[in-house]
Amino acid sequence: MKNLHLTVAAIVADRDRYLMVEETVRGELVINQPAGHVEPGESLVEAVIREALEETAWQFVPEAMVGLYLWQHPASGEHVLRAAFVGTHRNFNPALELDTGIERTLWLSREELLKRETQLRTPMVMRGIDDYLAGKSYPLDVLSHLSTEGLINKAATVRN
Repeated sequence: MKNLHLTVAAIVADRDRYLMVEETVRGELVINQPAGHVEPGESLVEAVIREALEETAWQFVPEAMVGLYLWQHPASGEHVLRAAFVGTHRNFNPALELDTGIERTLWLSREELLKRETQLRTPMVMRGIDDYLAGKSYPLDVLSHLSTEGLINKAATVRN
């Protein structure tokens, strides 16, 4: 698959509202969950914790994975694989500068998001929330993160 982007997203619910970000992407203001790319050497869980903090100034505590979503951008043809996590928020740091492009954070209900559906960054935003509301939940221990060193050591053990 050409140009696959591995991303994570944090679904944070507080009663009937969800923590969202308004961000500028290619000159357009869009709405998204706190989300972003996984950096080299980073696990999916580490990435979603980092991205949520960088984009919202809230500490995100992942509790479960909601789903994996593969989406192809209709204009560029690029593929995005998103791992969406649900969790709680705590320890807001108002002094933290938000990532470049993040205009503000806001709390929106599902109904408010539907009214602004044309502003959603991708269809994965609503799909993650709907899957969360449907009770989809996978324990974090279904994920394994093997570092390059771990893979090399495992291969050496198998050969011996």
